[in-house]
Amino acid sequence: MAMLRTTNLTRRYGARLGVDRVNLAVDAGEVFGFLGPNGAGKTTTIRLLMGFLRPHAGQAEIGGLDCWRHSARLKRDVGYLPGDLRLYPWLTLTTATSIVSQTRGMNISARASELAERFELEPTLPVRKMSRGTRQKLGLVLAMAHRPRLLILDEPTSGLDPLMQSRLADLVREAAAAGAAVFFSSHTLSEVESLCDRVAIVRRGKVIVDESLDALRHRAPRVVELQYGDEHAASAAVLPDFLQVVERRGAVCRCELEGTTPPLVTWAYQQPLVDIRIGRPDLESVFHRLYHVGEEGT
Repeated sequence: MAMLRTTNLTRRYGARLGVDRVNLAVDAGEVFGFLGPNGAGKTTTIRLLMGFLRPHAGQAEIGGLDCWRHSARLKRDVGYLPGDLRLYPWLTLTTATSIVSQTRGMNISARASELAERFELEPTLPVRKMSRGTRQKLGLVLAMAHRPRLLILDEPTSGLDPLMQSRLADLVREAAAAGAAVFFSSHTLSEVESLCDRVAIVRRGKVIVDESLDALRHRAPRVVELQYGDEHAASAAVLPDFLQVVERRGAVCRCELEGTTPPLVTWAYQQPLVDIRIGRPDLESVFHRLYHVGEEGT
């Protein structure tokens, strides 16, 4: 059974659809990326998962329990960081840890202190004196300190510097390795690509793709640069069908590779090339292509 599952999940705001028949499944131990620009429906989906909103159609479940009807019970097993985190100005890590420990009926002090050390968070600094990034770190500590079975993070890297983003990525991987499911909402492709096992791309409330990162990489083109001895050799070169020319510039021919690299290597070995460069799969181009397809379908 999936840790998190939605079935035709739908929520309207008047005549406008916030999310439209969304079907998702996230397993234990999986880091699931929920990708889309601001306003695409990511936060509405998360609020439905948290039981803050009631769906107009369909269903959301966590651990087999309905997110709306069993909202209070489910929150014991969920760690949540909202995208619009708001904290009391007087709150410190120490006071927040005490309050959350009482609310959850478990002592989270040791784990909170460990996380605070990794995030370089001062225990007695009040929220009113914190930067945006420091408030974000406090929110992350409170979301993760009880070792939840499901971690729901809405734009979690907002306000974090690159070092803290890296530490958050390490903690997310550790949580997944320990068996937690992680639902990671973002509008940044690069952080989803580096962290997630699978990604759903959402546009105007509809999921337009739900695939593993490996599957997306498999259909992502690679940029290949072929360097010949001179411009004449480059212009006279006859390229195979799996290489699509993007640009010819002097002795260099820039192409996109369709398919895998072994046929390219075999072909290149027989060519009068001075050099060859093969880039990484270009997920950015796949993302934009899929997004435009979704746009045309509405």
